[in-house]
Amino acid sequence: MRLAFVAALQHLPPKQRAVLILREVLAWKASEVAELLDTSVASVNSALQRARATLADTDATAPDAANPLDEEQRKLLDRYVAAFEGYDMAALTALLREDAVMTMPPFDLWLQGHDDITGFMLSIGAGCAGSRLVAIEANGSPAFAHYKPDPDGPGFVPWAVQVIDVSGGAVTGMHCFLDTPRFFPLFGLPDRLDAG
Repeated sequence: MRLAFVAALQHLPPKQRAVLILREVLAWKASEVAELLDTSVASVNSALQRARATLADTDATAPDAANPLDEEQRKLLDRYVAAFEGYDMAALTALLREDAVMTMPPFDLWLQGHDDITGFMLSIGAGCAGSRLVAIEANGSPAFAHYKPDPDGPGFVPWAVQVIDVSGGAVTGMHCFLDTPRFFPLFGLPDRLDAG
C-alpha cells in the first residue's frame, strides 16, 4: 500500500502533492496548509480536490514483487550493478523507465527522468564513481549496500542503502537512504570493504 501511494504521488504536481500529504496524511487543517504554502484556503481545497481526482484516475499499482526475484528481475539487477559500478550512464539509462525517480532521504531530493537522474550522477553525485554494491533485501524489495571509494586510502566506506523499485522489466525507482550508521548494522553489513 505504501509503495502504491508513493507511486501515485509521482503523478501529482508539487503543490498538489504537498497539499495531499499535509491534509490527508498529517491531518492538517486547510488554514494551516494555506498559511504554510502562502496561499488561500480556497486554493488549498481546490488543490486537494484535483489531487484526489488525479489519484483516482491513476493506475497506482505497486512495483513488481521482488521476493523472490524471478530470472528477468535478477538479470535486470545484475545489469544495474554493472552499470552503476562502472558508472556507465548510457547503460544505466537503458535500464531506467523513462519516468523513473531517484530520492535520497533525508535530503529533499526528488529527481525524475533520465536527464535529471544522469545529470545529477555526473555532477553532484560524481563522487559515487567507482563504488561497490552489495546485494541485500529491504522490506521485500531488492536493495544494495552502497560503498563509495574511501577518500583516505584503498577500500570502500558505507554511503547508502539503495532500495530499487522494479516494474515491467525496468528500474522505476532508486531510493538512497544515507543514514548508514543506523541502517548498515541492521543488515549486518561491514563498516568497510577492502580494495580487493
